[in-house]
Amino acid sequence: MSQFEVPTVDISAYVVDGSPGDRAAVAQAIDQACRSVGFIQIVGHGIAPETAAGLAGAMDDFFGLPVADKKRWVRPAAENRGYTPPKSETLALSLGVQSEKRMKDFFEAFNVGSSASDYPQDHLLADHYAENTWPEVPEFQQRVDAWRDEVARVARIMITIFEDALSLAPGSLAALANHPIEVLRMNNYALPSGTHVEVDEDLIGMGEHTDYGIVTLLWADQVKGLQVLHDGTWHDVSPADGALLINLGDLTTRLTNEQWLSTLHRVKPPIVDGTIERRRSAAYFFDADAEAVVGPWDSFVSADHPRLYDDVTVDEHIRAKLAGSRAGVRNASAQRENAWVAATLT
Repeated sequence: MSQFEVPTVDISAYVVDGSPGDRAAVAQAIDQACRSVGFIQIVGHGIAPETAAGLAGAMDDFFGLPVADKKRWVRPAAENRGYTPPKSETLALSLGVQSEKRMKDFFEAFNVGSSASDYPQDHLLADHYAENTWPEVPEFQQRVDAWRDEVARVARIMITIFEDALSLAPGSLAALANHPIEVLRMNNYALPSGTHVEVDEDLIGMGEHTDYGIVTLLWADQVKGLQVLHDGTWHDVSPADGALLINLGDLTTRLTNEQWLSTLHRVKPPIVDGTIERRRSAAYFFDADAEAVVGPWDSFVSADHPRLYDDVTVDEHIRAKLAGSRAGVRNASAQRENAWVAATLT
């Protein structure tokens, strides 16, 4: 079994305007982590512990409601907002992975994100910028929005670090995100009290997948479940105290012509005495503007590294991914990803 460790990087030099040398050291560490693992723990991000506690409390208050109450906030799949009941999605299909044994993913979620009303001066593609639905849970919106504001700030900092780490012109990556598709997905891996399951190797909390956009920032419990594939082996990953987990998305893979790869990951629900142990996470997806055109940048294409991807709009890319995970339509446009996943899972 290969040695595996998720690198920890202190990004405070970018948060508090550190010296050029300190910022260069951070950028170098991020570049090395993105080339070797694709998952990173960041500390020094400046998000107060009480803000994270507020998010966790809001999630507990909502997911603790009866299932019938939560289903009041189910939204059309194309809008990517509101409540997702358990066994509603198969994330592996977003990568084109298909199997006769493929089961629906065993998690529930609640999604909020950027809305068209946040950018009244722009004419946006409505499906990606749907208005949010807020459940009738005291202080839910306030606590969630407090987290969203902070994690959005950190996402923008990561974009700046990525530009430096990849030796890009300042603002070149940020230019793809004037009104980015942003989704905060709050996940709950548990069953109602007293519900038992058959322990089976095929039981999946969230199927193997890569994220869709530029970067994902993840808050999670320190409960086993999240696994990252590295050198053909699945490894458990849990955040350190106060850390956020960062991973790359498919758009970054396309932009860098696979110099940085989005990392395959999944969630296997922890089973204790025949029941699923509670585990919570909140993934913030930063996915660029819907109309932005993404393909390998010239600086990452050469005779030794030919162009691996055609240009695609972020809208087209996200639609194909969501059609797989939510509508069960195998993503036929993910040939490279499908072949890579098939090779690593055999």
